[in-house]
Amino acid sequence: MPRTPMALLSPADQERMRGLRRMKAVALGALLFIAAVFVVAFWQQSSFPWLGYVRAAAEGGMVGALADWFAVTALFRRPLGLPIPHTAIIPNRKDEIGRTLGEFVETNFLAADVVRTKLSSTPIAQRAGEWLQQTPNAQRVAAEGASIAAGVLKALSDDDVRDLITDLAREHLVAPEWGPPAGAWLEKIVEADAHHGAVDLAADSIAGWLQANAASFTGLVSRRLPGWVPKLAHRFVDDTVYHEAVKFVHAVQADPRHPARLAIDGYLGRLADSLQNDPETRAKLENAKASLFDSPRVGALAAEAWNTAKAGLLTALADPTSGLRMRAAQAVQEIGERLTTDAALQKRVDVWVSDAAVFLVDRYRHDIASIITDTVERWDPAETTEKIELMVGRDLQYIRLNGTVVGALAGLAIYTVAHALIPGV
Repeated sequence: MPRTPMALLSPADQERMRGLRRMKAVALGALLFIAAVFVVAFWQQSSFPWLGYVRAAAEGGMVGALADWFAVTALFRRPLGLPIPHTAIIPNRKDEIGRTLGEFVETNFLAADVVRTKLSSTPIAQRAGEWLQQTPNAQRVAAEGASIAAGVLKALSDDDVRDLITDLAREHLVAPEWGPPAGAWLEKIVEADAHHGAVDLAADSIAGWLQANAASFTGLVSRRLPGWVPKLAHRFVDDTVYHEAVKFVHAVQADPRHPARLAIDGYLGRLADSLQNDPETRAKLENAKASLFDSPRVGALAAEAWNTAKAGLLTALADPTSGLRMRAAQAVQEIGERLTTDAALQKRVDVWVSDAAVFLVDRYRHDIASIITDTVERWDPAETTEKIELMVGRDLQYIRLNGTVVGALAGLAIYTVAHALIPGV
């Protein structure tokens, strides 16, 4: 049976191969030594009767060594290449061995009670918390999570994401009617006077603009006066309009109950009511909403927003010093601290892990065990034989040595008992 060249074996298998060869040489040396002893004892027995005991021991040793050599060899190949029945057991029954091994693992290691007993005696949450609490480990978890997230982002199709965003926007933003909820929201704002801050901000902004843009009123009204009106009157009209506008805005700023403010309150109240109850107002809002979302410019802005967000996320995920990565590592450490100090959380996590493991084992233990069966079935018989022999062959060579020793002792004992019990032998 051809063997894999030493250069193609892993370092561990190379060491096993050297150990196997040494033990085979030792076992063979023991057989040759006991055979040489037998030859000498058999040759000189007539001159030295006590050598009969040595010959008997040597005979037994040779028989034991040969029998165990046959037994060990028959596991892996046909002894001397002879087609003897029930030899080369491993290559001939490789698939059956794989199935038996898979069943053994499934029955004895993947049983729900075995898994639960082992996990219940292990402080999983506490150990995980102690590990996550260490800064290098937290950074490693954050880095691995960042790599996974970056891989997912890169694998996503931009067109698919944009379509998904569009579908979600239509389902949750466009399809629902905006009028009633917007009206109810506006009504609550008006009732709580929460809009007064916005009115103040608008009045302040208008006042600031008027103060900075007095020249903008030049000709604003006077250009509409007849040509025969003197220029001085033109200027007077423009100044009057400007000062009246400034006075009006200052009055609105100073008086919380100014008619303009009350008019705004009334308008917002009527608008809130119309949004909830007036079909025409609601229809106008729906039409405006549809026009907004159907605009190509809005679609382009949405696509640009996704591309910008994606690029920003990829950059942050790739940079170990980014705020995102640092906060992720910090969050992992905080989780570790909680798992280490919070007994209630530890218990919940341990129970959850045990239940999840038992569920997976109950549902998928046959599939897990089939990995062994399927893997062994895919192996070449010669490769399987070599793998198993490398793993246990060295220990099996001790059987040959033991057979030599035990056979010698048995042969000596039988010869001695026979001489003691049968006179004249």
